[in-house]
Amino acid sequence: MNQQWQERPRPARLERRYEFQNYSALRDFLDCAAELSEREGLYPDMGFGRDYVNITIHTDEGNVALDDRQRRFAVLLDELCPPGATA
Repeated sequence: MNQQWQERPRPARLERRYEFQNYSALRDFLDCAAELSEREGLYPDMGFGRDYVNITIHTDEGNVALDDRQRRFAVLLDELCPPGATA
């Protein structure tokens, strides 16, 4: 998992901000992230603007700690990130 992900304890979650060169690159990332969410069955919170997106991956309902599923999802999101995007 990329070092830019911040693990927070209460409630347990992973957080990261991606910044993009333009809205088109952001949009491509969001489209791919939506497909990944459907495939993996994980739906993180996302807030975005013209050239950035903030992502929060929460634990599954009823769990108090992150598990390999959430960490794997973070790795897969990082793999979607295009060259030139920054954290």
